[in-house]
Amino acid sequence: MSPFQVIVLATPVFLLLIGLELAWGLARERRGSGRNSYRLNDALNSISLGVLSQLSGVFSKLLTIGIYSAVYASVALFPDQAFWHSAPGVLLALLFYDFCYYWLHRGGHRVAVLWAAHSVHHQSQQYNLSTALRQTSSGALLGWLFYLPMAVAGVPPLIFGIVALIDLLYQFWVHTEQIGKLGWFDRVFCSPSNHRVHHAVNEPYLDKNYGGMLVLWDRLFGTFRAEDEVCVYGTRAPLNSWDPLWANAQVYWTLLVDSWRARHWPDKLRVWLMPPGWRPADVAARWPKPAFDLARVQTFDPPLARGVAGFAVLQFSALLLGVAAVLWHAELWPTTQVALCSAVLLVSYWALGAVLQGRLRWAEVLLVQAAAVATAAAALGWTDLALLSKPMPMAIAIFLVATKLYASRAGATFYALLLVALLASLAGDVLLMLPGDHFIAGLTAFLLAHGAYLALFRQGLGWFPSRTALAATLSAGTLVLALLWPGLHGALLTAAVTLYVLLIALMAAQALGRAAVLGDAASRAVAGGAALFMLSDAILGIDRFVQPVPLAPLWVLGCYFVAQILIVLNTRPTRSPAR
Repeated sequence: MSPFQVIVLATPVFLLLIGLELAWGLARERRGSGRNSYRLNDALNSISLGVLSQLSGVFSKLLTIGIYSAVYASVALFPDQAFWHSAPGVLLALLFYDFCYYWLHRGGHRVAVLWAAHSVHHQSQQYNLSTALRQTSSGALLGWLFYLPMAVAGVPPLIFGIVALIDLLYQFWVHTEQIGKLGWFDRVFCSPSNHRVHHAVNEPYLDKNYGGMLVLWDRLFGTFRAEDEVCVYGTRAPLNSWDPLWANAQVYWTLLVDSWRARHWPDKLRVWLMPPGWRPADVAARWPKPAFDLARVQTFDPPLARGVAGFAVLQFSALLLGVAAVLWHAELWPTTQVALCSAVLLVSYWALGAVLQGRLRWAEVLLVQAAAVATAAAALGWTDLALLSKPMPMAIAIFLVATKLYASRAGATFYALLLVALLASLAGDVLLMLPGDHFIAGLTAFLLAHGAYLALFRQGLGWFPSRTALAATLSAGTLVLALLWPGLHGALLTAAVTLYVLLIALMAAQALGRAAVLGDAASRAVAGGAALFMLSDAILGIDRFVQPVPLAPLWVLGCYFVAQILIVLNTRPTRSPAR
């Protein structure tokens, strides 16, 4: 049984314990003897990050196990299989692992690039069993270095994997506020009280209690602190988001920006290697940040309507089943299949975070997820699912725009044009899926769609307000047409493709010009969508008329659906730019 299958089997136990902790906390809160430590949005975000961490682990095995196995095979000093497979050997390996974990954990708080990965685990402002599942997706990039001493010593990869899993599972239960101090146990082992200290941002608690199973390491190396004041949880640079992608990227981005801004090359490197929070003097002077003040810490908790909460719970439950299927078969399925299914889940968890934060509505979440499923199904050659799922994104988009048209007064013409564009796009999708050669018919439908988009982007503005954009898109269109020309046979096909390339170039130029005039984020997103339309059609044309493109459906439909989503979610009636 693979470690991923063990995690799948353990997941119901984790969820049951989370449910019991929630029930106990609510009961204590009603009795006035304690408090409930859960918020739905925070818990869903934490568990989502844990799920994504497990999915990323499927692809980071080369670092976590592969390099370890290679070092073990090359330089192991004491590779006595009989000893390491005995009870004393496993116990020694477990102690060895926990010792290495202590130094990795300590490095994760004292070296900025390691903190960039580990910070994900600390971002939650709640402290409960769901926080235990909140794990990074990038920890394997450098974390494997700290366990190489075990490979050199001769701990076999199988035993290493077993003790790593034991150490990880042990740490689940210590993430709770419902268990108080445990006397002698707190002096030897990592316990809930000790680990609460570790997660707190209180000044006396910073960089304390790194032990995974044993707190003896902290006592030995001077990093122990007992719990003696109320803990405030989170990070000193708060995440303030339910976006799991941003949660993993936040600190990396901060370090990258500071490194880019630093004037001196040594400082550009030090940004990554110094303790978290260190900044070059010139960067700190030009872009100051306020000092951390515990009294000003605010809980990130955007309002969550009951209906949205119910939708999020249903989504989360369905996604967990999908994750379980992928992890269970991760070592049996082809890598491409695992990667594309994981990508669908990644997009879906991003959309779940967006609806929790109020950035997307429920129908918009379904639009994003339907597009991801349709793209993956086509790329994997799952014909039946592809036929069923490909029309779904456009059908949902039509529903969204139809509701806007119904509710609109001043923008009726605008949304009517958008609706025509989407209906024509849906017709084109269906025609290209039908048996037989309906390429010309599908192309005609998309000609109508892009004509409607062109008229839509013209609303409230002049024709092609950016001559630079017009020149760029026409040049790109000419280049694409030149690539396709040798493969175009017949006057009708040549004329249709030429007209299509010209029209989509004009549509993109109008969208780019619109963004140049309006200068807002929404119009730039729409322009990005128009550019992706050109890219999608260029890949489709090259694949059909020049030479096969590897995984062509992935690139064609991926660009196409992202383009449609960007336009549907960001296009709104044009207001005259401020003068």
